[in-house]
Amino acid sequence: MDMADEKLAFSDHLEELRKRLIICLIAIGIGFSISYFFAESIFKFLAAPLYAQLPGGSTFIFTGLTDAFFTYIKLSFFTGIFFATPVILHQLWGFVAPGLYEHEKRYVGPFIILGTLLFIIGIAFGYFVVFPVAFKFFVSYTTDSIKILPSIKEYLSFSCMFLLAFGAIFEIPIFLFFLVKMGVVSEKQLRANRKYAILLAFVVAAILTPTPDVVNQTLMAAPIIVLFEISLILIKLLVKKRPEPDHE
Repeated sequence: MDMADEKLAFSDHLEELRKRLIICLIAIGIGFSISYFFAESIFKFLAAPLYAQLPGGSTFIFTGLTDAFFTYIKLSFFTGIFFATPVILHQLWGFVAPGLYEHEKRYVGPFIILGTLLFIIGIAFGYFVVFPVAFKFFVSYTTDSIKILPSIKEYLSFSCMFLLAFGAIFEIPIFLFFLVKMGVVSEKQLRANRKYAILLAFVVAAILTPTPDVVNQTLMAAPIIVLFEISLILIKLLVKKRPEPDHE
């Protein structure tokens, strides 16, 4: 392939990427539009773990005139990403599919279902398991002279980014699958560096966990380690070695 062909191929890849990004943005936009009509109910659901830990009579506040409006806008955007997850994963698969064998392309259905399911499980784990423990820790610092007045703006930024981080972390099996398919790493290399993966899990947990105690950090590191092990199993089952070319 000469230089002109390489430039043409690269241009085609960029054009395809642009089209798929536009489709993803349209899907997020549709999710945003629907979510905005239910933004108040969604925020109440999102805030429930903190409400459960607040002293009686406590409520959220906003200090800027536009804070409440932009909070609902941002919340609708994050919710739109959540609802668009299957479309985003489908477009991701479509972008890498040309580099796969025909028998590998049939995994598109399981890939989308598994990817979406893992994303939802990650968010649910953060919401139902980590949030109650973390908020109980934070609210415990409330005293007669120190009152908690949570801002809707700050809470939204914290909770949405935290939950999206958990959803992304639970996509580890998908991420490692593609790294192996692209030849960046091999199953053998992943297994050989298992100890480093465990160390990295605790480093990530220490950075992302909202509380400094070891229990909560372990609560986040443990799923990462389990997902890494699941990734190795999936890679072993789904990723076949490419046949060596015949030499006459």
